[in-house]
Amino acid sequence: MADVATGTTLAARTQALTGRVRAAGRLAWATWRSILGADRYDRYLAHHRVAHPDVEPMGEKEFWREHYRSLDRDPGARCC
Repeated sequence: MADVATGTTLAARTQALTGRVRAAGRLAWATWRSILGADRYDRYLAHHRVAHPDVEPMGEKEFWREHYRSLDRDPGARCC
């Protein structure tokens, strides 16, 4: 049924709302991954493609091993 004032149908409004909810969900998920640091490997790959295109990047397991080794070597602001 069309809304006479706006000329839109309920289905069109529902579809638009669904799209906005999905976009908000994707943004929330990406933000959560960033806060937790789960996107570090993805960011490493993006950087590596630009800065070192001729060198094979580390695999994900190797990346995380090296990441945690570097934290142990230089704890920075950690208390322990």
